Amino acid sequence: MKVKYSYLEEQFADSEEIINNIRNLLKAADYTLGEEVAKFEKDFAKLCRTKYAIGVGSGTDALLLSLEAIGIRDGDEVITAPNTFIATVGAIATSGARPVFVDVDDDYNINPDLIEEAITERTRAIMPVHYTGNPARMQRIMDIANKYDLPVIEDACQAISAAINGQSVGSFGITGAFSLHPLKNLNVWGDGGVITTNSNDLDEKLRLMRNHGLKTRDEVELFGYNSRLDTLQAIVGNHLMNEVDEITETRIRNAKIYDDALSELNSHITIPSRDDNVRHVYHLYIVQAKDRDRLYAYLLENGVETKIHYPIPLHLQRASESLGYKEGDFPVCEAQCKSIITLPVHQHLTDDQINYVIDKIRQFY
Repeated sequence: MKVKYSYLEEQFADSEEIINNIRNLLKAADYTLGEEVAKFEKDFAKLCRTKYAIGVGSGTDALLLSLEAIGIRDGDEVITAPNTFIATVGAIATSGARPVFVDVDDDYNINPDLIEEAITERTRAIMPVHYTGNPARMQRIMDIANKYDLPVIEDACQAISAAINGQSVGSFGITGAFSLHPLKNLNVWGDGGVITTNSNDLDEKLRLMRNHGLKTRDEVELFGYNSRLDTLQAIVGNHLMNEVDEITETRIRNAKIYDDALSELNSHITIPSRDDNVRHVYHLYIVQAKDRDRLYAYLLENGVETKIHYPIPLHLQRASESLGYKEGDFPVCEAQCKSIITLPVHQHLTDDQINYVIDKIRQFY
């Protein structure tokens, strides 16, 4: 049996409605910040229960524009986790700030109990990552941020529709940054991103920043960027907006099947703790596995496409050499990177495929 990690062929197998809407776009020639973008932003804000949503060119842009909109500059420090995708830390570095890492907890998210000791006189923001689609402990993080008067930018690029006690991620901090990359739960046909906020001032500023700083065609309010969500991509996003709940619920269901079965292998497989008050949307399904590398190879040999997110933590990457970190600085993250494995969890898996993955893991051990 073949169990694919990617699901894009199945997801867009019936794309006639999208194609028809693109044909209408060709007739209207409404390519830049068109009506479909405005509709998508309105619906995305409703999904995240925020006042505003601003469509931008990518999730990375959503992070970078958020940082610059709140005034992050050269010499500042921004606290984040070392196990995230490079875009998180790349955005901080591109803004001119220094990324400051804090070790993670058993749930793969930043450990709030370690944040305060990383705060210095140069700290200007905290950027928690809702890794794998599992919300970070935002109540504790916001308490710390409020104590030190620090803005919080949520890296929610993997966490569309995730929530804590019914409150959507992207609504806790001053902004939330989301990705519409093809492998996200709500995706488009290329790059795309969204910034959420409840701030009137930031909404106005970010809309200027994404579009060259233009107030009108001829009036420039500030020096900005070219980071608009394309109308064509908004068409794809609007098509999937009504399906995002079903997509997410299916992923949650698939993850529970894995959890229930793999918990029987607790001497070999470690499943992160699951909190009842958290809506974990499973962009990624990651567990820790003994003899991970051999298991990874065994699953691939038997038709199960698996991934490792990620084998080398960011503080040990060559790009981070100037930050001065070394092996042993973040022991929890480093240990996890040696044992984590990502299993397919997408909404197009059949029960037979999920059970096949489970059976192969059992056979291996």
